[in-house]
Amino acid sequence: MKIYLIRHADPDYENDSLTELGRKEASLLAERLKDERIDYIYVSTMGRAMETAGFTQKLRHQKAEAANWLREFDTKISRPDKDFQMGIAWDILPDYWTKEEDFFNVHTFPKANMMHDSFVPMHYRDVCDNLDRMLAKHGYEREGDYYRAERANDDVIALFSHFGCGCVILSHLLNISPTLLWHGFAAAPASLTEIVTEERRKGIASFRVNHYGDTAHLDAAGLPRNVAARFCEMYDNEDERHD
Repeated sequence: MKIYLIRHADPDYENDSLTELGRKEASLLAERLKDERIDYIYVSTMGRAMETAGFTQKLRHQKAEAANWLREFDTKISRPDKDFQMGIAWDILPDYWTKEEDFFNVHTFPKANMMHDSFVPMHYRDVCDNLDRMLAKHGYEREGDYYRAERANDDVIALFSHFGCGCVILSHLLNISPTLLWHGFAAAPASLTEIVTEERRKGIASFRVNHYGDTAHLDAAGLPRNVAARFCEMYDNEDERHD
């Protein structure tokens, strides 16, 4: 099995749609995927993801299944650096989350102090459970931290989603704490991540990432690098996002 995990193109968050740049990115993404084998498409029910997927669907004449669990992972936590105001789970300053060992383990991150009184663990479990139900429908049943290949196949599935949710999906497939992915990786808008199964022993499957956040289709068109999901490279860079 192969999974294409695709982040929506450049967003107009206020209107939950795409910017003009985003529409250009989504069009280039569609051109890249036009001749790729894709058997099934699932798309977040949020406007910016549906609009992104729409370019690919139109070019391929292919329908998609709307999946509410692919929506942005925007559940809040209490941020101690802001007097415990509620903030996005993937926006914690490194000098806070790195001091809690629980954040480094996929099984213990829900126990971290900043997760108390938060619905993040519940939302995380909901995404993972829905992902597993989808994979089971395609022949792969979760068992512990790996999958049983009940019906091993080479299906190709495209998931149009969001940065935060994409990290949760990778976290579950790879058994890595989502905190490490939220804060250590940045998938640009309209980027493509390719994940494949490996069945080294019959009936036992795991997932491996072949490419992460690939934007070759945007680079080839000469589009500027879109730094959404990243913060400033240096603190004195006043025109970049700080906090």
